[in-house]
Amino acid sequence: MLWACLLFPSLPLDVFARALTPAEAAHPFVVTSGGHYPCVVAANAAARVAGIRNGQLVSAALALAPDVALRERDLAAEEAALAEAATLALAFTPNASIAGPDAVVAEVAGSVHLFGGLPRLHAELLGAVRAHGYAVRTALAPAPMAALLLARGGQSPPVLDVDALEAALAPLPLARCGIDVDTLAMLAASGITTFGDAHRLPRAGLARRAGQQIISTLDRALGRAPDPREPYRPPPRFERRLPLPSPVDTVESLHFAVHRLVQDFAGWLLARGLGAVRMSLALVHERYLRARGIAPTVVTFALGAPARAPAHLSAVLRERLGRVALPAPVEAIVLTSDETAPLRGRNLGLLPEDAAETVAVPLVERLRARLGDDAVAVLAVQPEHRPELATCESVPGMSSKKSTRIRPGVAGTGAPRPLWLAPEAQPLATDLEAAPWILREGPERIESGWWDGRDVRRDYFVAENPRGETVWIYRDHRYGADDGEWFLHGYFA
Repeated sequence: MLWACLLFPSLPLDVFARALTPAEAAHPFVVTSGGHYPCVVAANAAARVAGIRNGQLVSAALALAPDVALRERDLAAEEAALAEAATLALAFTPNASIAGPDAVVAEVAGSVHLFGGLPRLHAELLGAVRAHGYAVRTALAPAPMAALLLARGGQSPPVLDVDALEAALAPLPLARCGIDVDTLAMLAASGITTFGDAHRLPRAGLARRAGQQIISTLDRALGRAPDPREPYRPPPRFERRLPLPSPVDTVESLHFAVHRLVQDFAGWLLARGLGAVRMSLALVHERYLRARGIAPTVVTFALGAPARAPAHLSAVLRERLGRVALPAPVEAIVLTSDETAPLRGRNLGLLPEDAAETVAVPLVERLRARLGDDAVAVLAVQPEHRPELATCESVPGMSSKKSTRIRPGVAGTGAPRPLWLAPEAQPLATDLEAAPWILREGPERIESGWWDGRDVRRDYFVAENPRGETVWIYRDHRYGADDGEWFLHGYFA
């Protein structure tokens, strides 16, 4: 077995900072503990340059950098970030687990050959996590506890052999092993401060004085005792909230944060083998405005076909956001999957350039994102001979019956058909008397509909009117008359 640990040392900061553009990240930003006397929990690079350090009072941080942006720590967002990291890991292995409060462990031995070797697998896993805006530290070891301890100790060289674990873990401080404070203080009073010091002590005496927990921790880290981990399974529905570092009052300023959420969504879709069909984006306004009854601004969108490419999803959401007028500043955004469907696999090629996936956003989806859901529709052929019922209009991405309505159209039967069909056939009695019409092709008999009370019995002709236009006309024989009335039903291009 081989376990990879993904440790997030600055997770309280990353859940906010990942929504910052590179220009915004150049300004001081601090995450605080909240309460009556808030302290600095995490600070970005610009804040540290200004002299701000973890544990300082916020009042001291403001004295050092009056323009620093402050946000209170969001534990729920940190839990969601770990779930997201575990979801990303599922693209590389079927076995990933959350090791709270700041790590994810994944068993990767079975995936090494699939990805062309351990270095490539490790690099792609790191790249996937960092692309989502998280600072990550990794370690590789034959046991999950060992990988976790090595990552917390800052050791980067992988340990691939169980026999090498004892030497690799020996210099690590016991404080990083999750042992309670009282036990650490008791051991420190005896000069026992590292993993190696504790491991060299007699086990019976150590268990009698420090408890069985420390023995269990040592054995699990050395791979000598089972260390079962609950596998992470992505939820059946995606819903991710991204708090913004500061309120935003323009739609353009949301694009970077929306792209971050779309990347999270794409990772969830990949882990479940799905594609998005319908999604919604909620723009949450500031807290005091919500108290006054201003609800979140919700933007919905339906795709014409299941998709999960981040570039595709970002493009359609960006188009839709361009039509939104913000009633108030936004402090968080929430992306939700309203409907998903299995996504068809893609054939791989033999040439290197075949591996590059080209993302093309269909024109229909761009137009609907820009103009609205009802502005663009597609026509679908129906199993019907009557021309006025032969096609229907449907809204792409909407699976309910409400999204489909019958509209004038003509099914392709191989016979000549006009491009434009009139909503209702127009009688030609007076027009035929004024000037002669020329019959070019026909007749074509269409006789149908006796079962639903809308029966037709028509002889259709391709004709030329006195103005030189090519039209589609028919003679109505419903009542058995040989000289039935003539009607104009469509125009050819």
